[in-house]
Amino acid sequence: MYAVISDRSRQHTVRSGDVILCDLQADKKVGDQVTFDQVLLVSHEGTVKLGKPFVAGASVTGEVLGEEQGEKVIAFRFKRRKNVRRKRGHRERYTQVKIGEIRG
Repeated sequence: MYAVISDRSRQHTVRSGDVILCDLQADKKVGDQVTFDQVLLVSHEGTVKLGKPFVAGASVTGEVLGEEQGEKVIAFRFKRRKNVRRKRGHRERYTQVKIGEIRG
């Protein structure tokens, strides 16, 4: 059984026991339960339920494992022959969630 969920700006294909990185949820602590109500698709033993846009009555629950930082992204601007250079780095913060139960 698997499902496709929408978490704000990203979509994830999840199965029970998977660990995913969601956008940062600063109010959640380690061990808290998270419920994803925006389920786009649920597949169970060959049958597929497709939502328009969401599957009615479907939800996915998970447990917060902690926070994690993503890869460093470098933004570098320059103008050739002008000695103009600007270098900036950024690391996105994520919430690590272990998927528990898929209902639907």
